[in-house]
Amino acid sequence: MSTQTTGIEIVGSIKPGYEEILTTEAVNFIEELERKFGPRRKELLQLRQIRQEEINQGKLPDFLPETEYIRNGDWTIAQLPDDLRDRRVEITGPTDRKMIINALNSGAKVFMADCEDATSPTWENIVEGQINLRDAVNRTISFENPNGKKYVLNEKTAVLLVRPRGLHLEEKHLLLDGKPISGSFFDFGMYFFHNAKNLIARGTGPYFYLPKLESHLEARLWNDVFVYSQEKLGIPQGTIKATVLIETILAAFEMHEILYELREHSAGLNCGRWDYIFSYLKKFRNHENVILPDRSQVTMTVPFMRSYSLLTIQTCHRRKAPAIGGMAAQIPVKNDPKANEEAFAKVRADKEREARDGHDGTWVAHPALVPVALEIFNREMPDANQIETKKLEDLTVSAGDLLEVPEGTITENGVRMNINVGIQYVASWLGGRGAAPIHNLMEDAATAEISRAQLWQWLRHPKGILDDGRKATVEMYEQIKKEELEKIKQEIGAENFVNGRFDEAVELFDKLILEDEFADFLTLPGYEIL
Repeated sequence: MSTQTTGIEIVGSIKPGYEEILTTEAVNFIEELERKFGPRRKELLQLRQIRQEEINQGKLPDFLPETEYIRNGDWTIAQLPDDLRDRRVEITGPTDRKMIINALNSGAKVFMADCEDATSPTWENIVEGQINLRDAVNRTISFENPNGKKYVLNEKTAVLLVRPRGLHLEEKHLLLDGKPISGSFFDFGMYFFHNAKNLIARGTGPYFYLPKLESHLEARLWNDVFVYSQEKLGIPQGTIKATVLIETILAAFEMHEILYELREHSAGLNCGRWDYIFSYLKKFRNHENVILPDRSQVTMTVPFMRSYSLLTIQTCHRRKAPAIGGMAAQIPVKNDPKANEEAFAKVRADKEREARDGHDGTWVAHPALVPVALEIFNREMPDANQIETKKLEDLTVSAGDLLEVPEGTITENGVRMNINVGIQYVASWLGGRGAAPIHNLMEDAATAEISRAQLWQWLRHPKGILDDGRKATVEMYEQIKKEELEKIKQEIGAENFVNGRFDEAVELFDKLILEDEFADFLTLPGYEIL
């Protein structure tokens, strides 16, 4: 079905209720964003390719000499609104109705509703996500499961932030002049257009998380989008607030500059740890001395990750901005008290480190972990945040510290885990579920990205040698993949395996690992077959 609205053609189906989101006025607004900012988005994506080529040729990232005046300047971001001052625990998840209700009721200070890595961007997920967000803002959202259990919002709920898709992703169900529009502009624009005034009337505001930024020029684009959007809707400048995820290695070198570009709209930075590891791998995949050990060994305490998290805190606090810690992906382990306690102990250790280092809050992926993280931040952080504590004023982090290659080993178990988790996640994503519980962790796209990037590199890198002396090879990959697929079939049952999109998942996973051309994001070829 195709619906023409001004210059935009909607090629996705219009189910009952969709017309309330895809109104002529809202679609016109999206068209304006795309016409005004679409060409610049594409130029910035080209710049990413140029930077990658420079890195491939041996030019390592460094702090930018031309923006030294910003790093040395004495400026701060605009004052935070009251409801973003205390963000000690944030919960994240996709935009389905049940998740939104449970997350807003979880006791966390903030819920980040995710249109990005925790959402598989089917047309239904994207539009219904917007309907669900609108209903949440209106406080009319409810859900009844097949057993008749009803879910509604509590009186007191978390503050809502929305993460649109990254700048590299497109929305193929809306065509402007025959070409797909930006997924970022669709997600941001629809949520902002339908909810901004209502949010303000309710004493909060249109608040966002911005993913996958690689430079301050990308932050400048977003800031210009915000200025234009506020002007169009007659909303005071500076009402939009956005927290930027520092989840690419290049952004870590431009944190002051990113905050500066967004200073009227900034709500700080967050350590997107899993994507950061993927980005490090992706950028330096062709460097002869850069190889990462098993994913389980690349923790927040390895030197390059520690440098990045401490530099994030120091940068934010110098600019009076919050620095939010990383994700605890653990979920409760049912029917195994010992394994459950081990999982919770890992979360506690992680959150204690963050709170003591100076983070102003942290992320969890499951409501059961909210009280665990809250207890630690309540104990370690008596005030609303740690912005004024000056804990890391004397810290010095060099370019070399951010790039230091971690030590460790590659094991057969690491190869197996990457294949098993990677394929299971891709099958889930192709099946329309972007947040997938796998081996007692809530996985999103970032995990699968690390899995396939490590396998791609281990097969090609001269140092891709296992701890038992064997070289990682295509034959090893094929043999272990066969064994792991059999394991998955045993775990989930033959019927679920047949009904799942495992054949397509394996085909895509193979393509990502066996083709010499490294795909920037698995979600790009994935979206073509979604």
